[in-house]
Amino acid sequence: MRKMTKKNRVLAAAGALALVAGGGGAAYAYWTTTGTGSGQATNSAGGGTVTLHANFAGGLTPGDSRAVTYTADNADLNSSTKVGELTATVTTDKAGCLPSWFGVTAVTSNTTVAKTSTGTSVGSGTLTFNDSATVDQDACKGAVVTINVGSV
Repeated sequence: MRKMTKKNRVLAAAGALALVAGGGGAAYAYWTTTGTGSGQATNSAGGGTVTLHANFAGGLTPGDSRAVTYTADNADLNSSTKVGELTATVTTDKAGCLPSWFGVTAVTSNTTVAKTSTGTSVGSGTLTFNDSATVDQDACKGAVVTINVGSV
């Protein structure tokens, strides 16, 4: 057997390449088709729970009122949420200081609370300590008045 020279090796490689490129001895096939499809994924639960706050100045006396601001915190990392209608009620920490002696309003702003935000203003209102001319309201002296706020 004879040794292949560099020139013969180059010619042999070029010939093999021409044979493959020309399709000599090679075969291929393909299919054609039509079709339809669909996919689905579940969204995050989103619209999670916000923490609502009622903020107002202290020092109420019978017949006095205070402006109330309502804010929201949204700790959700993925989704903003909307605060709808606000509801507010009053509680006190002293027996005999009746929540019914207080009135509170909550004007709603239908505000979107961005994800991971704090202190977003979502409404306003008024807290009133109704003066009773017929009942001694001394039980409310030094009482802590709490506004409980919710959203629907």
